[in-house]
Amino acid sequence: MPAIEARGLHKRFQATRALEDVSFAVEPGEIHALIGENGAGKSTLIKILGGVYRPDRGAVAVAGAPRRFAGPGEALASGIVTIPQEMRVVPALGVAENVLIGHLPMRRVLGLPVLDRAEMARRAADILDRLGIDIDPGARVDRLGYAERQLVMIARALSHEALVVILDEPTAALEAREVERLFRVIAALKADGVAIVYVSHRLDEVEALADLCTVLRDGRAVERFARGERGRADIVRAMTGRDIETAHADPGAASTGILLRGPLGGEPEVAVGEGRVLGLAGLLGSGTTELLHRLFGGARHAVEIEKSGAPVRLGRPADAIRAGIGLVPGERALGLAMALTVRENIVLPNLPWLARGLRLNREEIDRLVARLIESVDIRPPDPDRTVRQLSGGNQQKVIFARWLAGHADVLLLDEPTHGIDIGAKAQIHRLMRRFVEDGGGIVLASAEMEELLAVSDSVLAMRRGLTVGRFSRDGDYTEAALRAALGG
Repeated sequence: MPAIEARGLHKRFQATRALEDVSFAVEPGEIHALIGENGAGKSTLIKILGGVYRPDRGAVAVAGAPRRFAGPGEALASGIVTIPQEMRVVPALGVAENVLIGHLPMRRVLGLPVLDRAEMARRAADILDRLGIDIDPGARVDRLGYAERQLVMIARALSHEALVVILDEPTAALEAREVERLFRVIAALKADGVAIVYVSHRLDEVEALADLCTVLRDGRAVERFARGERGRADIVRAMTGRDIETAHADPGAASTGILLRGPLGGEPEVAVGEGRVLGLAGLLGSGTTELLHRLFGGARHAVEIEKSGAPVRLGRPADAIRAGIGLVPGERALGLAMALTVRENIVLPNLPWLARGLRLNREEIDRLVARLIESVDIRPPDPDRTVRQLSGGNQQKVIFARWLAGHADVLLLDEPTHGIDIGAKAQIHRLMRRFVEDGGGIVLASAEMEELLAVSDSVLAMRRGLTVGRFSRDGDYTEAALRAALGG
């Protein structure tokens, strides 16, 4: 009997068909991967299984019993634990509170219930030890990095007695060591008979882990196959309906000048030329994200850089925008106003260039936004749709469109393909290549070594905020050399 089963699910959001006649089942002790492009219906399906949405038609059964969840709490009580891609932590609370939130241990003092902090710390420590996570249960979550917060979320899931665990892009922000640790935990859950729904855009993980794989495309389940039954090219074609062409750096292109150099007077010194992609490689805590934020004026203290040969002082992000520097942050929520429309998000930092005197040129704005939506392939192509209604890959494209609309000639990209599908990833790489071919420069931070080496002209390896290696295509430009510089 399946641990969880969906039969004939239909779901629409106004004119958008999210799911059409989708059936899906996972047996106890089975890892069932769910793959597809952004917008294919994966998120809608797992939100129905997790009680966030109700289907328009169709049914869900848990261990053979029909269920119609009134909300996520009922799904959790039924043994369905969902670990979402976006963070759902309480930053002001400690690690232990976040791990055990919803079922904190209580004791009675003078007949009144109070939080049993000693028991809470003990339980949280046991769960963290099971995961092999070296995090102080008493530490505040807002002082942790993104990947550490993701591990706290996974620990929270394991604090429940789960029949089904739904993992939505669980490795998107984790480095190789954390990924291996997570895989060991998944193997232990599988051995305990827990059914696992694994949603990922990383096909190598899907091929290594999944017993079965279901492919969604345009809201339909178009294919289902067991491990080893399909090659990589066949899987990609099933997901996208087409073959994917990948963009690579052009080693023959010549740089005509330095667009950005800085921070000066210390390590690391970054220099990116016209028509060039500089890659930043580093493990968790290496300082790549902090470096990009400094170059965007987001540091606590002002930073002095050179921009096209002239000194520029970056005290805040507005200084960087005026200097022609744009940032695509690793967490999309930091780069987008989720309640605003696609049009408003694209236009927001570009108002000084789109105004006629004290008035906005709305016709010019509409033409520009329509052209950018088509150019970067934002789906659906609706400028009035709020950004929170878009898939992750399309949200990322909106941030790209924002900087393409303005006067930016340097882009700072922090994990720009984080959590997006293979088709959207190829599109982002093509946008990057088009940007540098037009004379722009890019500083790219990515945890994926293969991606860095493919699209970068040179790579700066960082550890704890310091430069530990510089690699270019005329030297030892290999993944092995890069990993050796980062400590293996």
